[in-house]
Amino acid sequence: MRNFAILPIVFLLLSACSTTPTTTSEVASEEVTFESPNIIFIMADDLGYGDLGCYGQSDIQTPDIDELAAQGIRFTQFYAGSTVCAPSRAVLMTGQHTGRNQVRGNAGGNIDRQTLRDEDITIAEVLKGADYQTALVGKWGLGEINQEGHPLKQGFDSFYGYLNQKHAHNYYPEFLWNNRDSVFLENVVQRTNNKYGSFVGGYATEKITYSHDLFVDEALEFLKQDRSNPFFLYLALTIPHANNEAGKAGMEVPDYGIYADRDWPEAQKGTAAMISRMDKDIGRIVETLKARGIDENTLIIFTSDNGPHREGGNDPDYFDSNGPLQGIKRAMHEGGIRVPFIARWPAHTPAGVTSDYIGYFGDMMATFAELAKADYPEEHTQSTSIVPTLLGQSENQRSHNYLYWEFYEQGSRQAVRMGNWKGIREPMFTGDIQLFNLENDISETNNVASQNPEVVEDITRIMDEAHEPSPNWVVKQ
Repeated sequence: MRNFAILPIVFLLLSACSTTPTTTSEVASEEVTFESPNIIFIMADDLGYGDLGCYGQSDIQTPDIDELAAQGIRFTQFYAGSTVCAPSRAVLMTGQHTGRNQVRGNAGGNIDRQTLRDEDITIAEVLKGADYQTALVGKWGLGEINQEGHPLKQGFDSFYGYLNQKHAHNYYPEFLWNNRDSVFLENVVQRTNNKYGSFVGGYATEKITYSHDLFVDEALEFLKQDRSNPFFLYLALTIPHANNEAGKAGMEVPDYGIYADRDWPEAQKGTAAMISRMDKDIGRIVETLKARGIDENTLIIFTSDNGPHREGGNDPDYFDSNGPLQGIKRAMHEGGIRVPFIARWPAHTPAGVTSDYIGYFGDMMATFAELAKADYPEEHTQSTSIVPTLLGQSENQRSHNYLYWEFYEQGSRQAVRMGNWKGIREPMFTGDIQLFNLENDISETNNVASQNPEVVEDITRIMDEAHEPSPNWVVKQ
């Protein structure tokens, strides 16, 4: 375990290589002190920007998540680390964008490309070094049982869930991991030939125990523990990802609940029921915090790892899951990477606020380090603290010069967000730049590259400088 020095309690924003410099006049003139909060980071899997009521959804009911937004801050321009799960989670953990990260894609058969290394420093390690108790519940996807990226080697005191993302497809699995031990369940699974690393995927022929319910129970038990130090709970849920191995019946849920009688396709009933089930469980988490008397100083962040999917029979157009955005999972258009992002910290965040701060998962490294009064590997990250925004002091919030993504599937692609400009290059390195002005074209329907050659030149330069070559991630010609 790496140890990090504790910083003084000051409201001084942490720098990042992709941010603008801050002058004395740009920061608060007086010190702001606060008790380091408990942190709960809840990540849904493949939940779209438009899948929640507070982001415009009208068919799927999400009252408890909507209440989180009403009691906190709803971000409208926040981005995932990538457009698929493994690299998005790696960006979250390390504070490095996909041009620098060890994990830049879902690695398929070569699982060695999808593990964090000993030298990678995670937010869990930073918080553990600041005397936080750290726990991961749910889906990891960044290291198998004998790899350097196993969560217990990356700063987590405890882990319960799935290591392998193919394993995580199945909501009724044969077993789950409890730290390094496999705990077998009553489900009977038919394995398929769909292999991911050393793991063969499957679907249940006898469905007894639903993994999501176990994750929520585990999280609630963690929250009920007596402790003197603050905690960090990373609750990486799998809802509403599909079980791809189950074909068109991949939207697995014990029952359709309030949607059972709707005149909808079965897969859409499943999708809606999954999201509403998750919503209710988030309400249970908030109630547990209140009952424990720790709600006021617990920061809850809720988000999704990328945009909505078209898998397991799900049709993302049915509920307009990407809202006003173009594209879904695996796209570099906004619908693939812009995600719901809600922050609620009753003792400090203003209630019912909408923020247009342009940030991404990598910002959690600097943010959580500042909240914990901890040092972090600033020179190796592209992270900007959003603590000013969380405290309702957006006038002191630093902004990124740009955000960057790269992706290696479907012929490869890159994207840059620079102010209101959005550039996409497909394929990477050699394609033409598509340019959109998101201020008046959120749906990215009007390519204005030919009218703005100087902006295209800037974005091309950013794409070239943000990419650091990796032998594990090479564009196929």
